[in-house]
Amino acid sequence: MHVKDIKENIPKELFDLFYKRFSELRPCQSKAISAGLLEGKNLVVCTPTASGKTLVAELACIKNILEKKKKAIYVVPLKALGTEKFKDFNERYSSLISVGVSTGDYDSADSFLSEKDLIIVTAEKMDSLIRHRASWIKNIGTIVIDEAHLINDASRGPTVEILITMLRTLLKDYQIIALSATIGNPQELSSWLDAELVEDDWRPVELKKGIIYQNKVTFYDG
Repeated sequence: MHVKDIKENIPKELFDLFYKRFSELRPCQSKAISAGLLEGKNLVVCTPTASGKTLVAELACIKNILEKKKKAIYVVPLKALGTEKFKDFNERYSSLISVGVSTGDYDSADSFLSEKDLIIVTAEKMDSLIRHRASWIKNIGTIVIDEAHLINDASRGPTVEILITMLRTLLKDYQIIALSATIGNPQELSSWLDAELVEDDWRPVELKKGIIYQNKVTFYDG
């Protein structure tokens, strides 16, 4: 799918920014759009690392911020990943939206976030913000769960699951995008989220298996 194919479905300023970066969409991005990404459908995107999943989430977040004037939250599993995403999103989209990050100090409601459009948080921090009754939460329109397979993790999974449940209870009109490269039960997750499942095995670099012995690598098929 060509970026020009979605020109009429996203705000002009977002299209102009995307078109400067690339012209062709990757397979998982095309499949996500066909599955209803731009119509507000919930999606579970299960594709390999570096296949373009993050752009699917970015497209939903920025489109909904610009068109619906609602906030987006991007939930990450690690503080370091939150810092990385903040830097990336701020560099790409600061001309269109304001980006904020909050990954620590669970005793604070972080009132400054009320001025931000796209907010990057850990699951634990978002849970804390809900418990502190942050006033801006009611204005969330897009929820992104990065590394969604962690919902199966014995230590962190319950927090992620409870967070999603609380957000779905608190919010009336939202779009949720769950991203994962390794989730083992994507059909079950997509059913729970009332989401369309997007699967694809394309990756930018071919994955090969091999054995290294005495500083020599032997690749094999199968």
